Amino acid sequence: MGTIFPSGNDIKSDWFVLDAQDAVLGRLASHAAKLLMGKHKPSYTPFLDTGDHVVVINAAKVKLTGHKEEQKLYRRHSGYPGGLSEVKARDQRAKRPARMVELAVAGMLPKTKLGKHMIRKLKVYEGDKHPHSAQQPVLIAAYGK
Repeated sequence: MGTIFPSGNDIKSDWFVLDAQDAVLGRLASHAAKLLMGKHKPSYTPFLDTGDHVVVINAAKVKLTGHKEEQKLYRRHSGYPGGLSEVKARDQRAKRPARMVELAVAGMLPKTKLGKHMIRKLKVYEGDKHPHSAQQPVLIAAYGK
């Protein structure tokens, strides 16, 4: 008897909602990454996308522990000489709080084509409203509250 791998018809993708209000960013991100990869399913296969869709709401109310609000830096580079931009977490939360969650989850996914496909199934919203109610997502309490 050989190993059974799930095919395209066998993979069922569910929708989950994670409420980020008062949740620690890293714990929330690791839980979302686990759901996106499909590690919570018995049919998990490392080289297939068996994960689910994840909607994160209240991203603006996520918590950072310690002094990360003042000390954590988000860096990006334009590609030109001297093109390094640094933004503190406090300023990032004021401008684009959803980006904090997106970057944290993306850092916990594989850095391959498969990881890029998984990150597209993540939807992050600053407030408590989202346009995915037609998919009937299941609300899950986030870790780290």
